[in-house]
Amino acid sequence: MKFRFLGTGTSVGVPQIGCGCPTCVSPDPRDRRRRCGAYVDAASASFLIDTPPELRLACVEYAISKVDAVVLTHAHMDHVAGFDDVRRFNTINGTVVKCDPSEPGANGRTSRIVGKPLPCYASKETEEQMHRIFPYISDKGGENGLFRPQILFDNADSFSIGDVRVERLKVEHGFPCCGYLIGGRLAYIPDMHSMPDETYGKIAGVDTLVINCLRVRPHPTHQNLESMLAAAGRIGPRRAYIVHMCHDLTHAQWAERLAGTNVEPAWDGLEIEA
Repeated sequence: MKFRFLGTGTSVGVPQIGCGCPTCVSPDPRDRRRRCGAYVDAASASFLIDTPPELRLACVEYAISKVDAVVLTHAHMDHVAGFDDVRRFNTINGTVVKCDPSEPGANGRTSRIVGKPLPCYASKETEEQMHRIFPYISDKGGENGLFRPQILFDNADSFSIGDVRVERLKVEHGFPCCGYLIGGRLAYIPDMHSMPDETYGKIAGVDTLVINCLRVRPHPTHQNLESMLAAAGRIGPRRAYIVHMCHDLTHAQWAERLAGTNVEPAWDGLEIEA
C-alpha cells in the first residue's frame, strides 16, 4: 500500500498570502505546503483522505486518476473546499452509454458518460455539514449534462475500501474530530489537540504515524512540538511524520528540531510504503 501526502500545511497554506518570512520565500520546494490531504493507493482500491482546496492541482501534479472512495476527517474548509472536484472521478469511473444527439445535455454527441457515485465515509456530523456547504451533493448527476458530485455517504465507524480496512479514530480539535487507522498499520491524524485513552490504545505501536504539529508555540486546537513529541512517545510508532505545519519553521529547521527522534517533517508529494 502506498501513501502519498497531497498537502502538509496549515489552514492558510505556505507560503501565506502577502508574507515575506524565510519559509514563505524559501526556494526549497519542501517549504511549499498545500492544505492537508492524502492519497492511499492499494492493489484493490485507491482513495482520498480529505479534499483540500488544492485537490485538483495535486491530482494533476501526481497523476492521480483512480479514486474509488473519499474519506473525510472533518468539514473545516482547509480539508473539504476541493470537494467539488471529486465529480471528475464520478466521470472517470462512469459508464459510456449511447444517446440521441438531440436530447438535452448530449450536445450533438451519440454517446455520453453516466457518472458512477463515489462512497464517502464521514461522521454523521461531517455529512450534515457537507450538505450545508455543498447543498447540491446527491447520489445523482445534474440534469441536462450538468456536473454534480455524485456521493453516497456512509457513517460507519469502520469499513473496508477494497481490501483495506479503515477505522475512525476519535480526537479533539476544539470539537470532536477524527483521524483514521488504515490497514491496521498507518494512523493518520491531521488535526487534533488531544485524544482519549481509547484512541491511544487503538494505535499503540502502529507502524507509521502521521500526526499534526502546527508550530513550536502552544495553540488551543492543534498540537505544538512538545505535545506532539509526547503523543508520539506514548504511541510508540516505528516511524512518524508531522503535517499541518505553519510557516514558523522551514523544512530544514523542522528536521533539525526533530533530529535524534523517529519523527520527521513530511512534505507535499512525499510517497511512502505503508
